Amino acid sequence: MGVKNGLLAGVAVAFALTGLAPVHAQTAKDAPALAVPPQYPETPAARLTQPPPRDPSELQVLFWNNEQRAERFRAMEQWFAGHEVPAATTPRALPPGAPLGAALQDEIKALMAETGTAGVMVLVDGKVAFEHYGSGLGPKDRWTSFSVAKSFTSTLLGAAVKDGFLTLDDPVTKHIPGLAGSAYDGVTVRQVATMTSGVKWNEDYTDPKSDVAQMNRFVVEYGADAIVAQMKALPREAEPGAKWVYKTGETNLIGLLVENAVGQPLAEYAKAKIIDPAGFAGGLFWMVDPRGGNIGGCCLSITLADYARMGQFVLEGGKGMVPGGWFAEATGSAVDFGDSGFGYGYQWWTYPEGTVGAQGIFGQAITLFPDKQVVVAYIGNWATASGGAERGQLLDLSRKLAAQAK
Repeated sequence: MGVKNGLLAGVAVAFALTGLAPVHAQTAKDAPALAVPPQYPETPAARLTQPPPRDPSELQVLFWNNEQRAERFRAMEQWFAGHEVPAATTPRALPPGAPLGAALQDEIKALMAETGTAGVMVLVDGKVAFEHYGSGLGPKDRWTSFSVAKSFTSTLLGAAVKDGFLTLDDPVTKHIPGLAGSAYDGVTVRQVATMTSGVKWNEDYTDPKSDVAQMNRFVVEYGADAIVAQMKALPREAEPGAKWVYKTGETNLIGLLVENAVGQPLAEYAKAKIIDPAGFAGGLFWMVDPRGGNIGGCCLSITLADYARMGQFVLEGGKGMVPGGWFAEATGSAVDFGDSGFGYGYQWWTYPEGTVGAQGIFGQAITLFPDKQVVVAYIGNWATASGGAERGQLLDLSRKLAAQAK
């Protein structure tokens, strides 16, 4: 397929993944080659990798069966182009701590088997209280994040603020000039981060004409300009800051504006701002889009322990990589969903009683209990992308084990 069409194949699928859109538009086989080479050159911190040639029909991730998902979620670099980033020079040790009670361990293992969860790690005060794997997974295997990547991108946004590349009150058009003259005029970076831009967006996964389902079409028609071309065409439905609507496209805009401001792909910036300070032991793979940059809303791969390390990194305030108080702000309820206690921050979900989390389809999650200094990391292979009762079951169990952890 070649690097250029491989990039298009990857992003066409990944855009669908970020929003659960069915992949029924034109396939990557119909996509033109890129008119320009990838925007970012390879560096030791972010080496561009290309998988073996695949028939586009094999890349329909949402239609992989259970066995295919179990095999391929741990090896996405064999299916899509992306950046390979090495592990931290000094990985963070995760020493054993006081184990969870035997009955609670059995309950977790039973729910893992019931829900198709491939791995669970629990940290209490930075020490491992529980670690268990299913689906043939092992400690050194990486697993795809799906939309858990959104919270990584949010963290890199914070790093860019700390480094002076941008502010949350900057107009989005300052960093993405191609949006000038669109409904994004007057919208700030903060409003995009909280999905309160006021720009109209349809995230109906069952509607082939929805905006999220149309992402593939824009990739095929516009290649490297797909993100901006689609978002620029959207109308405004509310004043900026007045209405929250979940918009997969806006997370991709965050990734783009960070890359434009910093001058590096997200994966390379993550090496300095997350991987090294958090002490990731297994490196990182992050899928790329037609520009050769990374997809802000989806599709990085790390080990279960590194998902837990990310959670611990957040609990500890980011080790100086983000502004002071960044995570308290980013994981606060910038948007309150009402009496439920649920809400949304800067690409983080907020839950009742101060609990926060990153979450992705098919059962990926990092759930944080700041008052208990507990991190619960899940990686999964649910039977369906959005799941049924699984998300609530795992969150309830997380609350239970956090309550018993000390």
